[in-house]
Amino acid sequence: MTDMNDRMMNMDVVIIGAGAAGLFAASIAAARGKSVLLIDHRQKVAEKIRISGGGRCNFTNIHSSPDHFISNNPHFVKSALAGYTPDDFIALVRRYGIGFHEKKLGQLFCDDSAQDIIDMLLAECRAAEVKLDFGTTVNAIDKSGDHFTITTDKHVISTPAVIIATGGLSIPKIGATGFGYDIARQFGMNIIDPRPALVPMTFTDTLKTLCAELSGLSVEAVVRHDNIRFAEGLLFTHRGLTGPSVLQISSYWREGEAINIDLVPDANIADALLTAKQSSPKQIIQTHLAQFMPKRLAVELCGLHQLSGRLTDIPNKALAAMGAMINQWQIKPAGTEGYRTAEVTLGGVDTAQLSSRDMQSRRCDGLYFIGEVVDVTGHLGGHNFQWAWSSAYAAASNI
Repeated sequence: MTDMNDRMMNMDVVIIGAGAAGLFAASIAAARGKSVLLIDHRQKVAEKIRISGGGRCNFTNIHSSPDHFISNNPHFVKSALAGYTPDDFIALVRRYGIGFHEKKLGQLFCDDSAQDIIDMLLAECRAAEVKLDFGTTVNAIDKSGDHFTITTDKHVISTPAVIIATGGLSIPKIGATGFGYDIARQFGMNIIDPRPALVPMTFTDTLKTLCAELSGLSVEAVVRHDNIRFAEGLLFTHRGLTGPSVLQISSYWREGEAINIDLVPDANIADALLTAKQSSPKQIIQTHLAQFMPKRLAVELCGLHQLSGRLTDIPNKALAAMGAMINQWQIKPAGTEGYRTAEVTLGGVDTAQLSSRDMQSRRCDGLYFIGEVVDVTGHLGGHNFQWAWSSAYAAASNI
């Protein structure tokens, strides 16, 4: 791994973007004997790895499969995922002696720090003698014949192969930009409209007030949108809802649509309330509901429905409506927190214009797109990192 000093140079491969996909692709291509230059506009790279998984990096998911990805072409990911699997990346992690554990649902996290993954990727680049050019701005990419000319604020580079690994628009404070989309458009490629994904949902008026009152409270819930459902944690915040189930459903939701939440998926609350009215008629409704959920939530939901007092004094219709609301709470989010907190970007470079075998543009020979910049978005839980590794390997091992 060497720093850039030469003003003019020729390289076999230039990779733009030193995040997960870019770092991995650089090490793979260089290990195959290619001269590789890795450019990033930030001096401190791989920030998304660094902050992921609460600082421990959920670096893959042992169950990662095409079913865990969203794309206009759901079949596009199959080749890359088969070509470089979670087991392949786990083997690399083990080779470096990095401790890890499964948290739940196949999600693998570092025992110590996400920095271990960054150090591993940089070590792989160092071993393969990748040239690094960080803190550098790419001003232009042009093509003449079968070579690209890349002009930066420091150098001019000639290369037959360019890999764009610049990510999406999520979390701009760590350097996210639309650079990759601009390059794709420049070379005649289509962009599937980007939007924030795996992002908290926000509400207005009564629902915002309710969420703020319950801020910090979490429950296990089932969240649905059309025929898509996720059974995971839900967390109330001062702005709305988050937690794994909400983040997951946000990738499918669109403005103006409703989502359906079952706050107590293991019980039929309408039946429970009506049965309790017969067996314990003097029991206070909030007290009974607190058997199924945190008391704070029971109190707030009763307040929302203007129900209080003994079960015997509440009409059966009102109890049934309360139960139905708890098990089938249909609400319409006002929006999301946007790219500021979105974990990934939905949409991106149209997979119809990429080869699924090697991620090469069908419109421009020698131009490749990998990672989040592509219209492939994984579910929460390590799938997006697996896409980074798999798509990077597909491009770099075939270049």
